[in-house]
Amino acid sequence: MYSILMILTSATSWTQKDGAQRPSGFWAEEFVVPHDMLSSAGVKVTIATPGGKPSVVDEISLTPETNEGDVAKVDRLFAYLEQHAEALRTPRRIEEINAADFDAVFVPGGHGPMQDLAVDANVGRILSAALANPEQVVVALCHGSASFLAAGDETNWAFKGYRMTAFTNAEETQTGLAANAPWLLEDRLRAAGALFDGGAPWSSHVVVDGNLVTGQNPMSAEAATTAMLNLLAARGSQNGSTKH
Repeated sequence: MYSILMILTSATSWTQKDGAQRPSGFWAEEFVVPHDMLSSAGVKVTIATPGGKPSVVDEISLTPETNEGDVAKVDRLFAYLEQHAEALRTPRRIEEINAADFDAVFVPGGHGPMQDLAVDANVGRILSAALANPEQVVVALCHGSASFLAAGDETNWAFKGYRMTAFTNAEETQTGLAANAPWLLEDRLRAAGALFDGGAPWSSHVVVDGNLVTGQNPMSAEAATTAMLNLLAARGSQNGSTKH
């Protein structure tokens, strides 16, 4: 059985350019879809946050307007989050996590990661270690790729030269949030040395580069999770072992 570390934000707000605090958290679909797929496949998922603080959902991600008007989908998201409410309230402390204990590290998005995961040294430590191990897989969805920025600095960034995607400038602009954002994720990843590969706005777009899997937006959650499972299966067939 594979063992996956899911790093979630514990931020409840996102500081805007003008100093305002915009309520935030993780994006519902980006947690629910991968967590459900992995759990259904018999994968052990360990949730961790900075300080072991509760992880909260961005309430905007539970509105029909952000889910193609699909009320039934929103109801399913609500129900799944309620089912796993205790795990979200009591995650493990990221400070106590050893990357070597897991087969993969998965970082869902939402704007919350731009607030805390992007500057958390322990998140950077875990991601750097996992990326450097060809037997492990690193996955991020949407704004989850902001966590990569914690993995070093401009002269020694673990992800430099990797092909990846994330929520694009075009998508951030279309949400109406770009103008007051303190920084844009695509810009920061490019400036740090990523080979950024953006797809059409709001389409499923996944980039795989070695043991790194990135999905552009919430619509990419299923495809990114499938890509991760395929990589793990390929590695497992080569060495016949997984972590427990």
